[in-house]
Amino acid sequence: MSITQNVDEIRGRIADAARRSGRSPEEITLMAVSKTFPPERIRDAYQVGLRVFGENRVQEFSGKAVSLADLEDAEWHMIGHLQTNKAAKAVELFAAIDSVDSLRLAERLNGSAEQTGKKLGVLIEINVGGEAAKSGLSPESPELEELLRAATKFDHLEFRGLMTIPPFTDDPQKTRPYFRKLRELRDRILARKLPNVGMKILSMGMSHDFEIAIEEGSTCVRIGTAIFGERIKS
Repeated sequence: MSITQNVDEIRGRIADAARRSGRSPEEITLMAVSKTFPPERIRDAYQVGLRVFGENRVQEFSGKAVSLADLEDAEWHMIGHLQTNKAAKAVELFAAIDSVDSLRLAERLNGSAEQTGKKLGVLIEINVGGEAAKSGLSPESPELEELLRAATKFDHLEFRGLMTIPPFTDDPQKTRPYFRKLRELRDRILARKLPNVGMKILSMGMSHDFEIAIEEGSTCVRIGTAIFGERIKS
C-alpha cells in the first residue's frame, strides 16, 4: 500500500478508537516516526498532510535536516534517548524534545534554549514497565519528583506532558494497564497545579497498539511502520 493509503487507513482507525472512548479524533495528533527513512519518503508523508515527525537520533536527523528545510510548517520532535552532550545540537534541530528523562538533561536543554532565544517544548519520559533496558523515569521515583519541582526555574522549557513506551507484547490488549498507569500519573500531576508543568499531552501508542492507547487517553500516537512500511535497518 502507498503512504497515502496507509495514512488514510490509520486516520480512520484513530477516528474509530476516539469515538469508542467518547472522544473527538481532533484531540489526537498523528506523529510520523521518520527515523531511518530518507527525505523523499518523509516528503511523501508531508504531501498527504502529515506535519509532525519524530526522529530518534540527533546525528541522523542532522544529515536530513538541510534537505527538508523547505518544509516550513513541519514540526520535528526528538523522541529517542538524548545524551546530555548532544543537547545543544538537539535544541538547534528540533521544536520539541519528547524524551526528557533526567533533571540534568532538562538543565542542559534549558541552557541551550536560552542561548538560542528559543522556547522548547518537552515531554517527560516515563518508564511505566520498569524495564532496565529502557530510558525514562519511574512513576514513583524521587528523580521524577525532583524534576517536577525544578520545572519552575526552566524559563526556556515548556513542559507539556508525558511520554512512554510500554513493554512490547504481541497482544496489544496487554499494553492497556501501562497506558492507564501513565494517564493516572498525568492526572495526579495535573491535580497538583505545579508551576510551569503542563499536562495536555500524553504521547503513547505506536503502530501495533495505538488504538488501545487512544482508548486510554493518548493525545499523540507515534506511527512509523504502519505509515512507511518496514523500517530500513541501520
